[in-house]
Amino acid sequence: MTEPRTTSLAPMPDDWRRALAVVAHPDDLEYGCSAAIAAWTDAGREVAYVLATRGEAGIDTLAPDKCGPLREREQRASAAVVGVSAVEFLDHGDGVIEYGTALRRDIAAAIRRHRPELVITLNHRDTWGGVAWNTPDHVAVGRATLDAAGDAGNRWIFPDLAERGLEPWDGVRWVAVAGSSTPTHAVDARPGLERAVRSLLEHRTYIEALTDEDPEAYARGFLTSTATATGERFGGTPAVAFEVFAR
Repeated sequence: MTEPRTTSLAPMPDDWRRALAVVAHPDDLEYGCSAAIAAWTDAGREVAYVLATRGEAGIDTLAPDKCGPLREREQRASAAVVGVSAVEFLDHGDGVIEYGTALRRDIAAAIRRHRPELVITLNHRDTWGGVAWNTPDHVAVGRATLDAAGDAGNRWIFPDLAERGLEPWDGVRWVAVAGSSTPTHAVDARPGLERAVRSLLEHRTYIEALTDEDPEAYARGFLTSTATATGERFGGTPAVAFEVFAR
């Protein structure tokens, strides 16, 4: 049974050292949870990013061969703002990611490489809270990440990974889903909110294609309003919400 939306959010687990964030596109993390990531890296935790695509189909006025490299550069700059230097791309096709064993294998390989205790991904459900339809890419990557957290620890699933030197990693303790309509936990957004705004602004080309609004006003308005709304369930403190699955 789904918990009422008025249920208070618990603090995120904090007894971990390494996290891996796996999403579909450049900017997915910046729209959802980079304020939390900034706070975690400030505390000395390691966070790495893995993106299934380079976002090459994301700007209508820019051909994919020009758009992909530009969005990759913007993503690396964006990650650096919140203290993340490890950014990898799996080179699945933007807009046509398929859920299946190939995607699960690639994500399981990334989990084995980075050996995180916490894995982060984005909303894997069909809609954003029943209000807007989610994209197939988000659904596929979110679902595959939840599955790959288990795949990574089983040596008999994708045995070719061990042959490549990627030994099983069964140390994933939680998978945290950002953008969920049924969150369970939250992180104080205040220490990282300004850097979250700057991090989203690094995706300037994408934002300028998306809206006629001033990019800084757009980024600040979106992130501040989201954090404030989440804070209503977190003791009044602006926050970033996650739905956390323990393993």
